[in-house]
Amino acid sequence: MKLQHGTWVVVADGEKYLLLRNNVDEDFTDLRVIGKDELDNPAANKQSSDRAGRMRDNSSDGKSAMEETDWNRVEKKRFAREIAGKLESWAAAGRYDNLVVIADPRSLGELRKASGAEMKSRLLIEIDKNLTNATVAEIEKVLNAH
Repeated sequence: MKLQHGTWVVVADGEKYLLLRNNVDEDFTDLRVIGKDELDNPAANKQSSDRAGRMRDNSSDGKSAMEETDWNRVEKKRFAREIAGKLESWAAAGRYDNLVVIADPRSLGELRKASGAEMKSRLLIEIDKNLTNATVAEIEKVLNAH
């Protein structure tokens, strides 16, 4: 994929994101890091202190277990919404004209749900791939293959 000068590329998963900007023209991709953030999100079993609750059954004298909340997953969803909110406000402020989003499938779905009109109007492509641990050169290679 050929990216125009100034195109932003967001590489994200549920725990971190990398914000890149193409500094050259459509003939040559040269991504530079312009922002990043990482969420301190311990595993779900480290975030809960109690076992799952119990509830009385209406039809008998027995009790049923309630599903335990996965706090790790809750935080990943919140983080994706936070990223989408930032991208929306930056779009509204005119900080970028074109956007590429690369994220694992689950995070990509959360980003889609949380995206506003400003961000969606600038979105060029979404790539469902987890590249948060990839080098910038590897990310450029994936983009050039699309």
